[in-house]
Amino acid sequence: MKRILTTLAALAIAAGSAFPSFAGMIDDIRSRGTVRIGVSLGGEPIGFRDAQNNPVGYDVDVATQLAQKLGVPVEFVDVSGDARISMLVSGQIDVAVANTSATLERAKTVNFTIPYNRAGLRVIVQKDAGIKELKDLAGKKVVVGRGTTGENFLKTAVPDAQLVYVDQFAPDGVLQLQQKRVDAAIEDSSLLDYLATKTPSLVTLPGLYSNDPIGIAVAKGDPEFVRWLDMFVSDYIQSGAYAANYKKWWGAESNPPALNPQW
Repeated sequence: MKRILTTLAALAIAAGSAFPSFAGMIDDIRSRGTVRIGVSLGGEPIGFRDAQNNPVGYDVDVATQLAQKLGVPVEFVDVSGDARISMLVSGQIDVAVANTSATLERAKTVNFTIPYNRAGLRVIVQKDAGIKELKDLAGKKVVVGRGTTGENFLKTAVPDAQLVYVDQFAPDGVLQLQQKRVDAAIEDSSLLDYLATKTPSLVTLPGLYSNDPIGIAVAKGDPEFVRWLDMFVSDYIQSGAYAANYKKWWGAESNPPALNPQW
């Protein structure tokens, strides 16, 4: 019996060293002295770099406020659409505030908070491309972010569209649009509405093709941390910080999507 107990104890210790512990993530972050937050710096105004190469944008401001509530400095990690989930699962980042649509498929792998923003899929096209509605994308070159909800939607809705893949919509996808190397793009309305105001040669098609909740994503294993993050988002909405941050980046006359602060 003693030998069995000794063996079980050794196995427990080995298992504990082989797998990261997610219990007490807040304590782990505070002990480390920094929080590693994944942000997508691939498109204005969600996330991008300023003239001094500093991360800025809507998500960056949310991440900064989150770090302040945790009481530690933030370490920004630029993540692409494909890498957001895998970097959470592997423990390379603690949190993803990276314009991530909370989908049922993704929720099989990571946990999401209540929405801190909402966005829908929109299509932007060259004004002279003769594209008036979604079906006109058949046979056209359409830039899409690899691993995004836009890619999945277009494969089903317009299977004859010629998809041109990028890991970062900005600058790569934006540059292809501006140089007229592609006819159109599909991305979050939050990005494309902003781009259309800055680029006279581009126009968005009317209507949205989804209405997606955008949540903060974390690895599974620490429900208490998810609960704390839900409380953070609730406070972010109710305090007025959400409306102020949205209008900062989309303009004083913009209308922030309605969000429910209940958690």
